[in-house]
This record gives sequence, structure tokens and C-alpha cells, in this order.
Amino acid sequence: MRIATLSDAAALLAPFFAEAAEERVVAVHVGAGRELLAVTLEEVGGQEDVALPVRSIAAGALRLGAAAVLVAHNHPSGDPAPSAADKEATRRLADALRPLGVRLLDHIVFAGGECRSMAALGLL
Repeated sequence: MRIATLSDAAALLAPFFAEAAEERVVAVHVGAGRELLAVTLEEVGGQEDVALPVRSIAAGALRLGAAAVLVAHNHPSGDPAPSAADKEATRRLADALRPLGVRLLDHIVFAGGECRSMAALGLL
């Protein structure tokens, strides 16, 4: 499977968040041709927040030989708009991956049957 578009990523990731009452973080590791290498549930938090585990995501990317990563999490509140904390965590993750030669493709927020792409919003 290739992850070439936001639609590809949304179709792959939506089931991880469909019935979740708590926030979850999922990482998708892809190869140079955007072929799927692994999907991992990285973190489960509370109803209002979850930490973006930068170290774990970076270690997974190195272990798998990923060229790129995209991450996703959900907002059980029903609002898919990225929060200020989401934007800051995304910047920290991109900054941590860059020197490792791993690109952060996107950070997608799922909520209320919708998703928002930080890349599409110009936040990456």
C-alpha cells in the first residue's frame, strides 16, 4: 500500500479513531516511495489531551528505515481544528526528525467524522 494522498492516509487511519473516547496518537512510517512500512499506536491519553511521543516516533522511524512519517491523533470533543499545543508539538516533531533524515509528511487531526491536515493548512 502507498500513502500518496490525504485520502489514502485518512482511509488507513480513520478506524483507529472511529469509536475512541480518549485521545490517541498513531504514527505511519513510510519508505522513500511512500510505501507503507508500519502503523503504530504510539500513545493513549485522556479525553482532552495526549502527548506526542517524539522520541518513540523517531526511534520507530530509524528502526524501520523510514524516509518519512505522518502522525495523526483525535479530538474526542468533536472539533478537528488543530490546537496551539498540536501546532507546537508538530513543530517539535518535525525539528527532531529533520536531522535524522526523516521528513514529517503531515499531522492529521480526526474528530466528529472529519479530519484536518496540518500540511494542507500550511502548518508544516
